Amino acid sequence: MNQNERIAIAGGGLVGSLFALYLAKRGFQVDVYERRGDPRRADYVGGRSINLALSDRGWKALERVGVADEVRKEAIPMYRRVMHDKAGELTFQAYGKEQEAIYSVSRGGLNKLLLEQADLNDNVTLHFNMGVSGLDLETNTLHLEGDDGQKVAAQYDRIFGTDGAFSRVRNRLMKQDRFDYEQRYLDHGYKELTIPAGADGKHIIETNALHIWPRGEYMMIALPNPDGSFTCTLFFPFEGDPSFSSLKSEDAVMKFFKEEFGDAVPLMPTLAEDYKENPTSSLVMIRCYPWHYEDKVCLMGDSSHAIVPFYGQGMNSGFEDCTVFDDLFEANNGDWAKTFAAFSKKRKPEADAILELALRNYIEMRDKTADPDFLLQKKIEKRFAERHPEKWIPLYSQVTFSHIPYDKALRNGEAQDAIMKRVMNRPDIEQVWDSEEVEKAILAELDA
Repeated sequence: MNQNERIAIAGGGLVGSLFALYLAKRGFQVDVYERRGDPRRADYVGGRSINLALSDRGWKALERVGVADEVRKEAIPMYRRVMHDKAGELTFQAYGKEQEAIYSVSRGGLNKLLLEQADLNDNVTLHFNMGVSGLDLETNTLHLEGDDGQKVAAQYDRIFGTDGAFSRVRNRLMKQDRFDYEQRYLDHGYKELTIPAGADGKHIIETNALHIWPRGEYMMIALPNPDGSFTCTLFFPFEGDPSFSSLKSEDAVMKFFKEEFGDAVPLMPTLAEDYKENPTSSLVMIRCYPWHYEDKVCLMGDSSHAIVPFYGQGMNSGFEDCTVFDDLFEANNGDWAKTFAAFSKKRKPEADAILELALRNYIEMRDKTADPDFLLQKKIEKRFAERHPEKWIPLYSQVTFSHIPYDKALRNGEAQDAIMKRVMNRPDIEQVWDSEEVEKAILAELDA
């Protein structure tokens, strides 16, 4: 391992800024190039502000480079889902065991913190307003262009592409022979809305929960912020009725929200303004392979595996890329070629699995969380898992509160779901769900 090597990271977002800390910790000098301005500056404009759910995989990545404690100061634990039906009635579903939580964090706030930590490290140099315009794979030269038209060419030993779903680094790799690439958009997009703090500056609905208004083909969610507000996100079809295309007037928006999210409307005094002014954003999914080129270039995060946000694992999977790469680099004694190849091979099926899980969880969140049979199934699973933790870890816990590889969690979840379908088919399940008989039936299925 030659610590005098020149390393570049294209993209100073969440994954790029965190991975810079990983490389710096190993003694490498790292240049980070970000096409946008410095989000820490008072005059910065731009970037998404949608809240994110930080869970165990992400915490592990932050802890390894010593920044988790700083993040915890602003993160708000969410111990359960609170489902709001059309009549305003509430139902509840714990995320995991007692005191297990996912954490609401601001995307922008977390990015600023990671950039600040990187900036404090003598091994990291940050370059803002410098986007990738090209990449010469033969010489491993990055071609960069600034907002002011300045053009720079810089040669590196290793280049990491963490420049998002529309990665310029990946675009260059796509021109290589036998590089597979797939891009898909969801038919649904999202729009950010707000529930402000109450007059006392505190949250006006339950703080330590993720609120969901499930409505079958669409939904709204709300995550808490430290200032007492909630960041709400409407996930909604682009076309059809109702959809973003059909709600064109303020009257139509207000009528729709009063009908569908009636208990939320009084909490959203700027609803009409927010709906009109805030952009409607799309949801893109990216799959590609391989994630590397020789021992020169490697993709991470959304550059290689952009997913939809419905399992709360987009950021967490990107952060896990950092820990997995770090582990493989250690296991391969600093051999870049072996590490790049092993990283591609291991993470590709895991990334495909979490994409599939996220798509399935959208259906669960917008539809099934309002279904009494689904809620009963989850109660049965929870009871069985508490009594037999060595035999059953609920799928959500495997994904969110463990480090089980995503592809293994997906296989485990499918096997569990097959068992639960047979259990739920019992005509008397509502009466005997918490009985020893049902418990024995599940044990028999597992031992079969």
